[in-house]
Amino acid sequence: MFTLKEWARRAALGTLLAATALLGGCASAYLDGSTKEIAAAQFKKPPAPAPVQVLFDFQTKGVANAQATAMLRDRVSAQVKASGMFSEVGSAAVPNGAVLSITLNNVPLTDNAFSKGFVTGLTFGLAGSQVSDGYICTATYRASGDAAPVVKQARHAIHTTMGAAATPGNATKMPNLQEAAFQMTNQVVSNVLNDISQDPSFK
Repeated sequence: MFTLKEWARRAALGTLLAATALLGGCASAYLDGSTKEIAAAQFKKPPAPAPVQVLFDFQTKGVANAQATAMLRDRVSAQVKASGMFSEVGSAAVPNGAVLSITLNNVPLTDNAFSKGFVTGLTFGLAGSQVSDGYICTATYRASGDAAPVVKQARHAIHTTMGAAATPGNATKMPNLQEAAFQMTNQVVSNVLNDISQDPSFK
């Protein structure tokens, strides 16, 4: 469970926080179980790994979200380093010009999240509600030279319940929204990295 104060500090990660900010009480975060983490050991490693520049951008409904980007950038970069797919990973341009761009776009999956939360507040939690946020991760790898980019995409979701709502199916309860966001990012990024590594164009 996490309080209104904790939600306010993490407003960069959710589209449903406007509703929660008007409510007392607390909410519970659940990580959707449809997308699983793929271990780096399963990635296909190139015979001669090359250095790469990593660019990460978090978006909310397609609009750049600087606060969330700053919170997750180092974690994503560390994950790319641990993948074993590249000899060097950094934020600066590399001599061969290779670039890996990863964008994580937060899009609402539940209509009328505000009104659902408002009803929950009016009934003091007796009428539960659930809202879901979707995350679309797009990774684009551009190697040196004129090779066509390798583009892969994966999706994930975080569900939040308020009041007496039932537990979402196929989901794992998380300690708080921040931990849900961290694990969601790790899992969805692992999927796009694996897909890039398995692509014949990735050498």
